Amino acid sequence: MNSEPIIKVENVTVRYDDRTILEDVSFNINRGEIFMIVGGSGCGKSTMLRQIIGLETPVEGRIYIDGENICAARGKQKKEILKKFGVLFQSGGLFASMTLAENIAIVLETYTDISQECMAELIDMKLASVGLRGYDGFLPSEISGGMKKRAALARAMALDPMILCFDEPSSGLDPVTAASMDAIIREMNSALGTTMVVVSHDLEGVLTTAHNVIMLDKSVCGIIAQGDPRKLKAENKNPIVHSFFNRIAE
Repeated sequence: MNSEPIIKVENVTVRYDDRTILEDVSFNINRGEIFMIVGGSGCGKSTMLRQIIGLETPVEGRIYIDGENICAARGKQKKEILKKFGVLFQSGGLFASMTLAENIAIVLETYTDISQECMAELIDMKLASVGLRGYDGFLPSEISGGMKKRAALARAMALDPMILCFDEPSSGLDPVTAASMDAIIREMNSALGTTMVVVSHDLEGVLTTAHNVIMLDKSVCGIIAQGDPRKLKAENKNPIVHSFFNRIAE
């Protein structure tokens, strides 16, 4: 894992009308690490992810992706930055009327000019990497929830992105399937060195998978803890942090 930050969040503030969600938030994500954003409901986890991937622009602050300020980028420059991301949304986001192969193909057709033969090989390879070889002709309605998440991950990987982002990847999954998703994240990170940014409420997955975390809390509209989650669980004295990582009801 390289210590050079691939993502730098500097003094980011997010407001919706007169409601402040995040205020003056700063942190770095190192190249090649599994970085998780955790915290209680309504603390701004998914909001922070939307700023990072350029779906929203903060009212203040800057976010650098591989050295480029995505908040200031426009047109072709922003499109090139966005190509560095693969995103797995909480719902999976697969097109229901398209087969798994077609869901992946639409990304390749939009951003590349590779031949149909190469595209078919690439789709097979991506599906195989998430354990779905042979399911290319299936519709999302014909597979399980866990398989949909894996298919969405195969689509997110279509362009071999530098950064993979996940919004609650274990949401809606049973514990066994959630654990298998965590295992896929760890395996891909280890094999490919891809930077992973994960919003999660699944404490077991956080403790077994994350290299580094930030914990957000709505009482401060920002970060109340940062570091190795296992150390935060064992050593942090902040009662909110201690309760979260040790599953103690308030």
